[in-house]
Amino acid sequence: MNERIIELKDVAASEFFGPNNRNIELIKKSFPKLKIVARGNKIKIYGDSIVMDEFEKKIDELMKFYHRYNKLDDNSIEQILNSSTKHKTSKLSDGVLLHGVSGRLIKAQTINQRKMVDLMGTNDMPFAIGPAGTGKTYTAVALAVRALKEKEVRRIILTRPAVESGENLGFLPGDLKEKLDPYMQPLYDALRDMIPAEKLESFIEKGTIQIAPLAFMRGRTLDGAFVILDEAQNTTHSQMKMFLTRMGKHAKFIINGDPGQIDLPRRQISGLKEALLTLQGVKGIGLVHMNENDVIRHKLVKDILAAYKKLEIE
Repeated sequence: MNERIIELKDVAASEFFGPNNRNIELIKKSFPKLKIVARGNKIKIYGDSIVMDEFEKKIDELMKFYHRYNKLDDNSIEQILNSSTKHKTSKLSDGVLLHGVSGRLIKAQTINQRKMVDLMGTNDMPFAIGPAGTGKTYTAVALAVRALKEKEVRRIILTRPAVESGENLGFLPGDLKEKLDPYMQPLYDALRDMIPAEKLESFIEKGTIQIAPLAFMRGRTLDGAFVILDEAQNTTHSQMKMFLTRMGKHAKFIINGDPGQIDLPRRQISGLKEALLTLQGVKGIGLVHMNENDVIRHKLVKDILAAYKKLEIE
């Protein structure tokens, strides 16, 4: 009897196999001539080599489906197993960027978020400028995850300056990672919506997804990477110049910032403001301005931003 081992790569085995191995049991019913044993992240199969070839093809299609939609349900499994031709996933439409955890649709929800998506298609380095709650970070992370899923890049790097409301890292408890994690929390939150927990942990362990403070970017050349600089208004001149010149071959950069929330010391010029002036007209650099109409948080946030804007005018 022939034996073959299939390893599940970049797939959370527990979710792929389903609760109590429900999915694998459903798959077994379509291949009664094979002995199938699922253990860890591997599937052992025993039987005729021709039937095993067909089984491998179907598992490959199921894995591709799972990679795109982050879920497998009875209906999807049956459709793929019973199709005589390769299962084709539908093209993303209606502003859908990708399918998040449990198949959740991640969309560009406003005009300027869609403009941000379009800019990424025509520029290697867009800037997204606007107030809190306008989806700059979330949309950027969605674009990065989509690029990784579609193998347009090999890794995602998320970074931001460790500056917050005048607080000093030295006064926070814990080791360096524990000090930095709170600053990176918005990036973790977005990733957890888009990538299953087990898979996300694996990506971070392997370095496929890296989350680091801006200071850690110095000296690196970032090839084949999708890089997001968040909270860019808190960069200095030297930090911004250092970051922008890290760009390697086949890389994509997104720079997000809110010039209205600068936490740098007084008289310190924001690297973001300076970059926006310096880089005007440079080909390959795009710019989208978000506003209160792009706010997708609680409806009060729009009113709060409008009230502060009125105060600034007065």
